[in-house]
Amino acid sequence: MNLLLSYEPLLDIFLLSLGFAYSQQIVLRAGVFSVATAGFASIGAYCAAILVKYHAVPAPIALVLALACGALTGLLLSVPLSRLRGVYQAIATLAFVQIVMAIILTAEDFTGGGFGINEIPKSISTWHLLAFAVALVYITICIQRSGIGRAFDAIQQDEIVGAVLGVSIRKYHALAFTISGAIGGFFGGVESLHSYSLIPGQYGFPFVVAVLAYNVVGGRRAVVGPVIGVAFLSLLPELSRPFAEYRPMITGAIMIAVMNFMPHGLADTAISWWRRRGTKRGSLSQEGHRVNAAA
Repeated sequence: MNLLLSYEPLLDIFLLSLGFAYSQQIVLRAGVFSVATAGFASIGAYCAAILVKYHAVPAPIALVLALACGALTGLLLSVPLSRLRGVYQAIATLAFVQIVMAIILTAEDFTGGGFGINEIPKSISTWHLLAFAVALVYITICIQRSGIGRAFDAIQQDEIVGAVLGVSIRKYHALAFTISGAIGGFFGGVESLHSYSLIPGQYGFPFVVAVLAYNVVGGRRAVVGPVIGVAFLSLLPELSRPFAEYRPMITGAIMIAVMNFMPHGLADTAISWWRRRGTKRGSLSQEGHRVNAAA
């Protein structure tokens, strides 16, 4: 029990990071190169923190409103981005994150500016985080197996073919942004009510890189991809404590290696290998049956 408690902070980081990783994966699966998760998380975090601390709103209601704010922001953001593709989407969504950061820093009466918000009542425990993470994985599996997930896959593979098959690109891009915003806003609110303080810098550029890295390393299509990516990159700092000053270099080197040798991520590469292995076994088995029949 004491051992479990000693690793509780690491487990909390893992579960929170998992939520943000799935927020990022949704848009990547729909073929959208968005980095807006940091903006959604900021909006949800400050929404929940302000409501709970300054207006005594119950935590469940604050989290629902944080989710709603994130979803609405994602839907509105999808409108001007509907004509952009690729790197232009990334630049536009990064600009959105910077706009959110600028508003947070200048609206000092509401957000505390650069000092952030302190002494936020803690109403989210590790067990809550675990329940939210499990629910999110289940929802993601349901989305992947539904018509929405198949539409996302079709768009990611080839937008033109998807459009020919009757998939509305604009509609599903808007849906991906909305779902991503809802998840990001919700887990931003969860993080603010789990920690006692909130500062603008925690959703800055390092956060943007981190949520992308979780999906690059773990895999952008497999449901288990973010789990593997977050676990790998969360455990890495603990395993590399003796080389603390080289930690960014180690992380960067691992990402470069994964992108070069396993460009689809650890989970997607492993699943593809397993399927090829199963197909090869099936072919060999059929060949053996033919030989026996001929004999």
